[in-house]
Amino acid sequence: MEDVPFIGSEALAAGRLTRHELRTRFRAIHQDVYLPAGVELTPVLRAKACWLRSRKRGVLVGFSASAVHGSKWIDNRQAAEISDISRRPTPGVTARAGSIEVDDICHKAGLAITTPARTALDLLCWYPMDTAITAKDALARATRLEIADIELLADCFRGRREIKKARSALDLVDPGAESPRETWLRLLIIRAGFPRPQSQIPVYTEYGVLIARVDMGYEDLKIAIEYEGAQHRTDRKQFDKDIRRHDELVELGWIVLRFTAEDTPGTVMRKVAAALAHRR
Repeated sequence: MEDVPFIGSEALAAGRLTRHELRTRFRAIHQDVYLPAGVELTPVLRAKACWLRSRKRGVLVGFSASAVHGSKWIDNRQAAEISDISRRPTPGVTARAGSIEVDDICHKAGLAITTPARTALDLLCWYPMDTAITAKDALARATRLEIADIELLADCFRGRREIKKARSALDLVDPGAESPRETWLRLLIIRAGFPRPQSQIPVYTEYGVLIARVDMGYEDLKIAIEYEGAQHRTDRKQFDKDIRRHDELVELGWIVLRFTAEDTPGTVMRKVAAALAHRR
């Protein structure tokens, strides 16, 4: 058996397993839905197990649909989300109410899921703004979803609860973010009243050679704003590369602001303000 969820009764009926093997080599995720023992539940595996639990009649939504679409940064402990006839409380599953139009459903990896645009709109309506924006950034990056697609869909749900919140959040979405902390940093800068930074800015030498693609910043002012994750300090090769990259940017006249998880909002705002003041 592959390391994916499956319906136990179907495996027994097909003769792929014996009852003893099913009991000793696999663990039940839901009633009659099993996974090989020792395999960690990822968001995608949770989504598939949840869909099988619905007897393949449900539609995966929210974070589950986002995971199947290829989004990153989803917590392994995040409950699976599904639109299903059954509303029976089940550990690890969030049953979402509301109708889903046929046009809002697509199929991927054999699973019925909401389209990227519908998934994004649902996330923006269901979750706190910052959580939703981070999830939407990841989904847009994975699917090349355009904000215009979500805005068009939102027009069809004018009376939906939380639709105003979703619309206001759309203005803060940026698929250029490559991590939740980059999204956090961008939102902090915008909410502090600074100009909205551009994301993933390519930097070239005078000979047209690409030397860097900075996380965000102000290209016209040559201000680069970078978020350095743990891998930038623990990976020696990455660390050496970052040093060379930093030096090359400075030689080209860029101000480089580098932030980590240790930096407070006050530190970020002070450094960004100083850089902008220096340029102006």
